[in-house]
Amino acid sequence: MLENKRIAVLTMARNDDFFLRKWVEYYGRELGKENLYIYYDGEDQTIADFCRGTNVYVHPKIGIQVVSAEKGRLRFLSDKAAELFSKGYDLVIGVDADEYIVVDPKLGVSLREYLSAQDIDISLSPLGLDFGQKLGEEGDLSVEESFLSQRHYAQIGTRYTKPSIIAQPCRWGSGFHRVKGHNFHIAKDLYLMHFGYADKKVLEDRLGDADRIAQGWKKHIYKRSRTIRYATEKKAHNFDRWTSWARICQTWCRPLYALNKPAMFELRIVVKIPNRFAHVL
Repeated sequence: MLENKRIAVLTMARNDDFFLRKWVEYYGRELGKENLYIYYDGEDQTIADFCRGTNVYVHPKIGIQVVSAEKGRLRFLSDKAAELFSKGYDLVIGVDADEYIVVDPKLGVSLREYLSAQDIDISLSPLGLDFGQKLGEEGDLSVEESFLSQRHYAQIGTRYTKPSIIAQPCRWGSGFHRVKGHNFHIAKDLYLMHFGYADKKVLEDRLGDADRIAQGWKKHIYKRSRTIRYATEKKAHNFDRWTSWARICQTWCRPLYALNKPAMFELRIVVKIPNRFAHVL
């Protein structure tokens, strides 16, 4: 019988308890709460009760403006990942609080079982899916219910095909979008599901967050919010066919400015998530 690897997952969050609650629930079930490492960004933050059982810390706020803060955040998390390897972990996952790495349920295995069976040299990338809200069909997102029973449309997004899973100490670039000095490998039947812009109300709350706006997030939020428009207006394509194509495309196509990141000809492909995923997350 294959021995399960020891896997840690870490994140840094600020004013993001809505998604962090689901993050703790999901990764706690898949990997064990004792293997979750959460860093609150800023001593003005209060640790939520749902973090009980995890390894949770309040850290002095990193940076003021979004670009410098993001670089500092990923330096910090890369260092923390290296510490976790020194404590005996086989793999470390780095994701934001609104990102969930999911195995296709057709395989019938848990995230731990799936990753334990992978031979990973440096890193492993799930295929990125950026979820939107189909206005007129899907209501407000509730953390009390399965996200995938409430959201059914996602753009296949190169921004979220990230080397989030690492097998040795290395340096993540801003947003976990690359591992510095190394290539990436996209896993089959593994998805990084991003929900940060999957709800109009949550998005409006973020735009009303004075702290985020002061850091310079307004332009970024407006830009990424178009995922809701894509989910609402674009025709949804077959999930299995287009995700298979996207893996091949993103593996071989690279932007000239960053050869260790995936590209997809700037295509905006929306897919409908199969019912088999409904209760996974």
